[in-house]
Amino acid sequence: MTDDPTAEEPTHEQVAWGYDAESGPAVWGCLSTDYALCALGKHQSPINLVDPTPAAVAALAFNYRPTMLSIENNGHTVEVRSTNDNWIEVGDDSYELVQFHFHTPGEHTVAGQRFDMEIHLVHRNEAEELAVVGILVRRGNSHPLLELVAEHIPGRGQVRTLQHTMINAADLLPTERRSFRYEGSLTTPPCSEGVRWFVLETPIEASAAELAAFEAALGTNNRPVQALNGRKLLIEQESVPRG
Repeated sequence: MTDDPTAEEPTHEQVAWGYDAESGPAVWGCLSTDYALCALGKHQSPINLVDPTPAAVAALAFNYRPTMLSIENNGHTVEVRSTNDNWIEVGDDSYELVQFHFHTPGEHTVAGQRFDMEIHLVHRNEAEELAVVGILVRRGNSHPLLELVAEHIPGRGQVRTLQHTMINAADLLPTERRSFRYEGSLTTPPCSEGVRWFVLETPIEASAAELAAFEAALGTNNRPVQALNGRKLLIEQESVPRG
């Protein structure tokens, strides 16, 4: 689905893309035939999360453990790589955590409300299919893990690895983990579809200083919301134990 299985958004160095008027979301589909889905796709992300249908679906099971902190600034986002065995389970399906990265401001909206930042935890199964958990972030109290990442964001095109600093992606999760669910796409070129999206309903908080650090590194790197085009948008009604 992607050229680089460790990234949600492949670099595609031969065709530059970004978020400004000349290379931003409005023209992604025109920059390369590889990016055609950005303009022509009918199952694109992000979307406005509004009027979901309650559904009795299997709860997300998070199996995260401490991993060494390694941060890459690839020029499009700040990405934290997963170096240990971390995964989620959705019913009988299992997806390994590959990386998580950041968008400022947020990409998905909830009933039209946009958040200060959004974190995408990108997972992949053995069939190379992607499942992304979206975490909405609003301005509020300091967040220890986000503070740590913000303090060590490297320069554009650089990687910073702290061999003696361990983090756990579970620390990003809100206590209440009910999720919106729908079938969508990558939110960056090549906008590949067939991505399972789980956007957690309850946001987490980050301080103004932490958000400012990400904004300074990322600028504006969010794609506008896309049309639902008849897709089903679900929200967990109740948890169903795994059989």
